[in-house]
Amino acid sequence: MRRVTVPRRAGAVAVVLAVSALTLTACGSGGGAGDDASGKVEGQVTFQTWNLKANFKDYFERLIKDFERKYPDARVKWIDQPAEGYPEKLSADAAGGTLPDVVNVSPDLAYPLAKAGLALDLEKAAGKYRGEYLDGAWKSHEMPGLPGVYAFPWYLNTGPMFYNKELFRKAGLDPDKPPTTYDQLFTDAVAMAKKSGRKIAMLAGTPSIEDFGRYGVRLMNARGTEFTFNEPKGVELLRHYKELYAAGALDSQALTAQAESAGRKFEQQSVAMNPGSALDLQNFKKDAPSLYRHIGITDAVNNTGRANMYVQGLMVNARSEVKPAAVAFAHFVTDKKNQMAFAKEVTIFPSTKGSLDDPYFTKEDGTDATRVRVASAKSLKTAVNYTPVLLSDQMKTVLRNAVARAVQGKQSPKAALDGAAAECNRLLKTG
Repeated sequence: MRRVTVPRRAGAVAVVLAVSALTLTACGSGGGAGDDASGKVEGQVTFQTWNLKANFKDYFERLIKDFERKYPDARVKWIDQPAEGYPEKLSADAAGGTLPDVVNVSPDLAYPLAKAGLALDLEKAAGKYRGEYLDGAWKSHEMPGLPGVYAFPWYLNTGPMFYNKELFRKAGLDPDKPPTTYDQLFTDAVAMAKKSGRKIAMLAGTPSIEDFGRYGVRLMNARGTEFTFNEPKGVELLRHYKELYAAGALDSQALTAQAESAGRKFEQQSVAMNPGSALDLQNFKKDAPSLYRHIGITDAVNNTGRANMYVQGLMVNARSEVKPAAVAFAHFVTDKKNQMAFAKEVTIFPSTKGSLDDPYFTKEDGTDATRVRVASAKSLKTAVNYTPVLLSDQMKTVLRNAVARAVQGKQSPKAALDGAAAECNRLLKTG
């Protein structure tokens, strides 16, 4: 089985740069040129995916044939764009009036298009379908400051957390009860560092925006006009990470470590917990059998009861001349039957209600892929997308640098977060 990685946030800044051009052709913001998608399903729909043709050509060609069989007066022209330069391509198409009828987007890429009136409000145009999707998935394409939802939720992913049961056992911790809340994580991490003489760290990474979300921090105000991760609860989280670092419970290279180096630390068994995927589990079995024998799988720690969700969607062009057919096709691709079929070709998860209760996602068969699939599917039922759609890569860097300063004690957690929030808000206003 192939695994598709939900594309990382692909530089929303590049798309935001086009908003000024988009507004030249857009009438107002949100909803665009009318939200009525009623009428006969007919005409040619242009359908654009994001780097999927190379591995899934047969699946999509079958899917299109099935749709055209169901709607004989409709045709679908499939376009696939490479991963590199995808935001820029969307910008150019939007500004030039050549945006396809149905477009594969992540929430951050949908935002500037929705703001410019080029994304159809599906709450108005296709609200009757809302009940077919997981609530968190449907809401993932809500946009700050705009009413409505601007893409059908499509495939989902999430990352399970691996942990080393033997290291837990040696630290006097229950290997069958990994931490599920941050308070438990902090307590267990300090105990492990102390028991090992600071040789074993619980974690190899500093908190990202997702961690602030899982901790229960309010990341933005309700209008989406200001970042608020510097509220007291955010400062509290960062203070805890500073204490972990001082105690040796956070790996000494955490401030500069990339995901790959954190994975190596876990493989070398000098770190007790690390996020990963089914592919990592297979690699452990091959390259680190002593670790593999002691692998535990759990959800990422959170205080909210909800895991983090990575989501892809299908946006309908609000200016499409074949709007009824475009909505019908976007819904067809993302309906329960077709999402389930796609999930059996690649390691992703359906966003439709009930799909994750299928035995394919609930019953283990002893294989590594199934172990991770079952664990991930369970957490996705109530998961949410914590990363604000307005948080650009530049803003992520601002936050990451502030966190590093605070963890090292170069700046207080409050001062670091206040400064980061102020800079992110300045970037938000300047676009």
